[in-house]
Amino acid sequence: MPVGLSPAQRTSILESTGAVNGWEGSIRSGKTIASLIRWAEYATAAPEGHLAILGWTLTTIQRNVLDPLINLHPSIVRHTRGSNVAWIMGREVQLVGFSDKRSEAVIRGLTLAGAYVDEATLMPEGTFVQLLGRLSVTGAKMFWTTNPDSQSHWMRRRYLSRLRELPDWRTFHFTMADNPSLDPEYIASKRREFTGLWYRRFILGEWVSAEGAIYDAWDPDVHVIPWDELPPMRRLLGVGLDYGTTNPSSAVLLGLTDDGTLVLVDEWRHDPATSQRRLTDAQLSTELREWLDEPHLPYPSDLQPEWLFIDPAAASLKVQLHEDGEQRVTDADNAVGYGIRTTASLLALGALQISDRCTGVIDEAPSYAWDPKATEKGEDKPLKTADHSLDAMRYVIATTETIWRPWVDDWRNRKDHDDASPGDDDLASHAA
Repeated sequence: MPVGLSPAQRTSILESTGAVNGWEGSIRSGKTIASLIRWAEYATAAPEGHLAILGWTLTTIQRNVLDPLINLHPSIVRHTRGSNVAWIMGREVQLVGFSDKRSEAVIRGLTLAGAYVDEATLMPEGTFVQLLGRLSVTGAKMFWTTNPDSQSHWMRRRYLSRLRELPDWRTFHFTMADNPSLDPEYIASKRREFTGLWYRRFILGEWVSAEGAIYDAWDPDVHVIPWDELPPMRRLLGVGLDYGTTNPSSAVLLGLTDDGTLVLVDEWRHDPATSQRRLTDAQLSTELREWLDEPHLPYPSDLQPEWLFIDPAAASLKVQLHEDGEQRVTDADNAVGYGIRTTASLLALGALQISDRCTGVIDEAPSYAWDPKATEKGEDKPLKTADHSLDAMRYVIATTETIWRPWVDDWRNRKDHDDASPGDDDLASHAA
């Protein structure tokens, strides 16, 4: 067993001998690496039969499972990126993305000797039940990881709350204290990053239901700045567009500042209810493109919006924009939970500000709330009312994350260092 593991990690590796073994708890708590060590060990001794790794997509399987295994030791994994087959410790392993509705049919065709599930709470309940039924080889085992979700989520309701009735299940709860590699300053930074629901789930590792305001850190006195006082911009990363026919259409422009923070710079919005006219796709395209060509900064600049991110469901408008010669159009990342969580974290950190031109965002943010009926079903969904500009904001923030993340992380590290540095009084007292 590798050195440097915490007692919780070692215990979970040694005691995960059930037919179903789960690691759950806070982010960066060391649960994934412990589960992967156990999975690699199991692959060397598993009974004959198919093995499978399941995750949201092949990309997330690569990032969350294969890459960490390779980091443990390059000889553990043999895999060509994009392929749905890998070799773990010499055993052939099927890779299945369960975001695809066809995944259940793929699982139904397998007789499995072992399975590893990344972020099990994202898996549809029916797919999980199907997977349990396919582990029919004698001695077969499942290993899964997840962050906590709602108290009413099927995983907690159907399984975790009934562990005394499930003798073949083993589960292990982790917190950040169980990860020996974490620096105390990093833990403190993460504690500041998350608020409300996300803090309780991802930092405390609690299974709690979503309720109340979604952006609980929202404070117009902190987050809203006058447009004519915008800081210098490094890039105008792109525009997120939420498309409506009878509902409002809204577009918001995201900029990356020179110091590494984000600003919603400008907003375009058409509301049929207030304008008393509905626009065709051709009219929407014309008005949107005219707005894109307008100056968006209060000072001379050659910067232009680099991308236009649209809800994948808005097929007709995308076609119209392409026909009108707009080449920057691409599908937005529409993972609702992830987009909301990322935006909430930026607001909590103070890494996202909104110019007072973004009136739709400013109006919608205070009343953006979780849907209590969805919560009762174990689902995290916002109330679908007055959220058009907020959806546009979520699209552009989530879809450009790979661009802005290094800059924001660097800004946060500098900010944390400055906050931790002693002030003049501290220096004086230290010198004395």
